[in-house]
Amino acid sequence: QSPSLELAILQICGSGTFNIDILNEQFRLRNTTIGLTVFAIKKYVVFLKLFLETAEQHFMVGHRVNYYVFTDRPADVPQVPLGAGRRLEVLTVRNYTRWQDVSMHRMEMISRFSEQRFQHEVDYLVCADVDMKFRDHVGVEILSELFGTLHPGFYSSNREAFTYERRPQSQAFIPQGEGDFYYMGAFFGGSVMEVYHLTKSCHEAMVVDQGNGIEAVWHDESHLNKYLLYHKPTKVLSPEYMWDQQLLGWPSVMKKLRYVAVPKNHEAIRN
Repeated sequence: QSPSLELAILQICGSGTFNIDILNEQFRLRNTTIGLTVFAIKKYVVFLKLFLETAEQHFMVGHRVNYYVFTDRPADVPQVPLGAGRRLEVLTVRNYTRWQDVSMHRMEMISRFSEQRFQHEVDYLVCADVDMKFRDHVGVEILSELFGTLHPGFYSSNREAFTYERRPQSQAFIPQGEGDFYYMGAFFGGSVMEVYHLTKSCHEAMVVDQGNGIEAVWHDESHLNKYLLYHKPTKVLSPEYMWDQQLLGWPSVMKKLRYVAVPKNHEAIRN
């Protein structure tokens, strides 16, 4: 089965595909405000300072930004100087023993706050992992009704290699022969209502799985991939927007590395 016809209308976003000056002007004229959600639970709070400092240098520079930091350690959120029109909101949430549960409850929190708050405060939401840093421009070129980011480990792979959930018992199940891309759970977004629908759907699917005693192979990322298969994103970001240099080096095909993993000891941080 070839990739769905709907893919013909989406945009692939990467170096050389946009004129940032024109886009900046368009979004400024609309007085656009962008929300950036990030979860800093337990030890992950140590990544916040670098995340916020580099976001101030590279993320939506010149635009209005609300940082929404979800954390169980509000007293540990660092004081980072913010530019004009940019503010930080600390949203206190509980923690969970297992990092998988923290990861999966992210969908529930984003959907709940999108409905209660975000839709009244921002135009777009960008949902990002905290154990990352911005190292080059990430701006309004990414904004669209619904965007996903190609997983850096699979951007050149064929569909058979994608690590979709393959057990039919899971709500995240994608059968062999289906699927367009493999998306990374660490960087997605869109209009507030589109993100609300995505996160609500993924959360509800995870609740069903939990009731059936099954957990998708890659947790919330598996459910994200299922959702984006049947609700096509209007923009797909190249792996420039989600890279791990320690694991993957810097291949010549990548003109820029814009948002990159911070080297860390996963076990120590997660546990």
